[in-house]
Amino acid sequence: MDLKLIAGNSNRPLAQKIARYIGAELSAIEIKRFSDGEIFVQINENIRGSDVFIIQSTNAPAENMMELLIMIEAARRASASRITAVIPYYGYGRQDRKDRPRVAITAKLIANLITTAGADRVITMDLHAAQIQGFFDIPHDHLYSSRVFNDHLVNMGIENPVVVSPDVGSIKMARAFAKSFKASLAIVDKRRPAPNQSEIMNIIGEIRGRNIIIRDDMVDTGGTLCQAAEALAAAGALDIYAVCTHPVLSGNSVERISNCVIKKMIISDSINVEVKILTDKFVVLSCANLFGEAIMRISGEKSVSSLFDD
Repeated sequence: MDLKLIAGNSNRPLAQKIARYIGAELSAIEIKRFSDGEIFVQINENIRGSDVFIIQSTNAPAENMMELLIMIEAARRASASRITAVIPYYGYGRQDRKDRPRVAITAKLIANLITTAGADRVITMDLHAAQIQGFFDIPHDHLYSSRVFNDHLVNMGIENPVVVSPDVGSIKMARAFAKSFKASLAIVDKRRPAPNQSEIMNIIGEIRGRNIIIRDDMVDTGGTLCQAAEALAAAGALDIYAVCTHPVLSGNSVERISNCVIKKMIISDSINVEVKILTDKFVVLSCANLFGEAIMRISGEKSVSSLFDD
């Protein structure tokens, strides 16, 4: 099948990097708004019988999600042979369970919408919760950003490191990360009194006199991250680095992180950060090669299992 790449507006810089890695061009597509804000999508080239990969992160605003659904619908009606939704950042992934009365499991709703729109396969990276893979009734390839970050951290030459999980939910990711560096593991135990608010409680593990790598799947307001870093510094940690896959960076998070004790904030480009004014403290690594390799292997009906190395 002929491979076609289609990109929405949420992260075109990443889509262009993926296309360069593959050695292909992004397909011509028109995405515009009617005067009332409704989204119009038209694919301006023939994709009949093609293997179509639609690249779109679904971070806020909700228009990014609607663009993805409409692009999938347009590709389905244009008789694409197979449609794969490539979602570097899976929005609404934090709403993955019913942890209080009368709330929605929105991560499952989004999975249903993507499937109903006509996607045949999904590619994601570093989901907020691994069980979201089971929310899809179509094949789902879940990639891990360790392949993006590990070499960079090795080259930084951080001595005597301890990998820290900033909360209980990130323990599995932090443990795998620590194993790859032959480093010990510590955990920050926190209580969250309200959404987007956290209070540090205890540090589990030996961190005094050690260099710290905080590992998490995403950074939103930066509150949890900075509180964890301050608590670690107060407990005797030396240099503190943070590695977070998805840079949501809402509100005044960039300023908050820039002013805290973290020495370097390492993120991926799963979300377009070109629209944000980042300081020298931020290091952006591209996940384009990881997604590009996955796309080529899937299109060529080859194994992608080696890309699942956590």
